[in-house]
Amino acid sequence: MQRPLATRLRAFGDRVARRMGAPTLKIGISARILHPQPGAAGLQAKTLQYLEQTAAHWVMSRDVLVVMVPTVDKDGLLHRSNMRLADYARHLDGLVLQGGADVSPASYGEAPLRPEWAGDRLRDEYEMELLQEFIEAGKPVLGICRGAQLINVAFGGTLVQDIATQLPAAQPHVSDAYEKLRHAVRFEPGGHLAQLYPGAAPALVTSIHHQAIGKVGRGLAVEARAAPDGVVEAVRAGGAGFVLGVQWHPEFHAPGDGAVLDCAPILDEFLRAAGNPAWI
Repeated sequence: MQRPLATRLRAFGDRVARRMGAPTLKIGISARILHPQPGAAGLQAKTLQYLEQTAAHWVMSRDVLVVMVPTVDKDGLLHRSNMRLADYARHLDGLVLQGGADVSPASYGEAPLRPEWAGDRLRDEYEMELLQEFIEAGKPVLGICRGAQLINVAFGGTLVQDIATQLPAAQPHVSDAYEKLRHAVRFEPGGHLAQLYPGAAPALVTSIHHQAIGKVGRGLAVEARAAPDGVVEAVRAGGAGFVLGVQWHPEFHAPGDGAVLDCAPILDEFLRAAGNPAWI
């Protein structure tokens, strides 16, 4: 899809402004978490927190600093700290909630339909607190894949635990092809994404997820759906702040690949919001 001229000009202006001495934006990315494996030794016996490289590099492509935000454990056995997630929200300019493990059904008041869909409740609690702190600080939040689902649950919504089981008429949304799996999305008329991509026909995105947004959270509006099955693929919070969740992986879309949606406008809009807390 051809990137709109106005969007390209805004992105160019943003880059010029930064190179002329504008403050460098600092964007936090929530951590993925690997929990200790029973009976394991070495690193597998430790809790690991990490970033998926492509997500970090996608954000860094606009010459901003990326900081992984770790969990905070005030009662740690080895090292105690008085730092809070609110401190990260105060010092950083925006937050990206990256993909990863399932959101736990317990986080939206359900029991897992299968043991393997139990998700990561500890990560849910950490990211929900992080999300809340950035919202209260008036800082923008962009959720990717799991991040979009987490936003929906944090706003009181629910998830479809498994698309293939609960929505059997839906097209495949996950496969062994992983980042090569693509399907079309259409933007909801009148939504902000529809304005960001004026006149856009259904566009291909890289979207890999066996869970999906079910009941939409309070204060959220659906911005995009998968075509043709209607599975929710993007939600946005109303009001003056910027809270957007996209089910697809914009970081997997190579610049200049006309076969898929150009996701640069989404990143540029998020970073403009990070540079201007009064963005509406």
